Amino acid sequence: MEFKLTRSQIEIVKAARDFAKSEFTRELSAELDRQSAFPHALYQKAAELGFTSLQFEEDYLGGGLGYLETVLMGEALCCRDSTLGSALMLSGYGADLLSRFGADPLKSRFLTGVAEGRMLSGAVMAFFPADGQDHVPSLAACEEDTHWVINGTASAVINGGLAGFYCLLCRTDPDAQPQKTSSMILVAGDQKGLTTVDTGQKLGLRMTAVTDLTFEAVRVPRDHTIGKAGDGIRQLASFNSESCLLLAALGLGTAQGVFDRTVQYVKQRQQFGRKIAAFQVTRHKLAGMATKIEQARLLTYRAAWQQDQKTPDVALSAMAKLAATGAALDCAHEAIQLHGGYGFSTEYEVERFCRDAKTLHLLGGKPGVINDQIADTIIGKIR
Repeated sequence: MEFKLTRSQIEIVKAARDFAKSEFTRELSAELDRQSAFPHALYQKAAELGFTSLQFEEDYLGGGLGYLETVLMGEALCCRDSTLGSALMLSGYGADLLSRFGADPLKSRFLTGVAEGRMLSGAVMAFFPADGQDHVPSLAACEEDTHWVINGTASAVINGGLAGFYCLLCRTDPDAQPQKTSSMILVAGDQKGLTTVDTGQKLGLRMTAVTDLTFEAVRVPRDHTIGKAGDGIRQLASFNSESCLLLAALGLGTAQGVFDRTVQYVKQRQQFGRKIAAFQVTRHKLAGMATKIEQARLLTYRAAWQQDQKTPDVALSAMAKLAATGAALDCAHEAIQLHGGYGFSTEYEVERFCRDAKTLHLLGGKPGVINDQIADTIIGKIR
């Protein structure tokens, strides 16, 4: 079993770190966080370097690489700044559905737009059971001539209101078998009848828009169906595994970033005439944080590697998401404790890492829901 990164993977990590070091300034991050604004200029720079499309096919201006490389990129960017890093890595959220299942004309028109940094993509951030039987899409699409006519509301849409297109699951044949009731449809962001609903200020990840979308007789060409009609549930199950890996990467980088800042702080801060890093309670807290990060890293890398081997493991990806975002949350909590009153001050970045860690832990489904998904794959059907 080989645990070393390849030369090209090491170069990707270095390039990401160099980019973040030069472009992620504390002033920029603080200002965008206050404004809840997406870093458009930074996104275009990252896209020009290929950072936001590593896993896309080369025919559509992607890097032609795997999910492990994407995980490494997300980890490195979020280690430097959890909010900026997450915004950049989630800028193409949902585009993997188009990359994996879409027809060439759709890819040429929309996927290249993401790769070039001309547009964001969006999708609903949620996990559902692999069999799809417990999930009924909130959007309904009816056939009318050569179009789908979509009505309803999509909740918790990543990049809502900003995306050039959305990949959304719609109910297209309610009378079909449970696995065939729904289809994945690409909806352009400027479609008439599509309205963004502001859901208010978020605790963390404030540079990433998460909104509701309402559809009132939105007409979408039939050829905007991603893959075959009726395959939406199957496509969503595949995408959920990839989405877990992305969130795991963001959680892993957030955990490492807050840990690095905490180590630096305790080595400088004095209390009772000693550096607080010398106290056993501090040392044990740091040891526990480092252990959780390394456990999450091994699990995340393995899940990403397995995805690249064309043998994806839904349960393993879900475990990686829980472990990495859980490590981020635990490490952020300990960081606040070790910083004391300074941990709540915006002068120190740990308070923002803490807010982002909490958001990442809940994003995509509550831990209990994801645990149910893992348990389903372990136990199987009970006769």
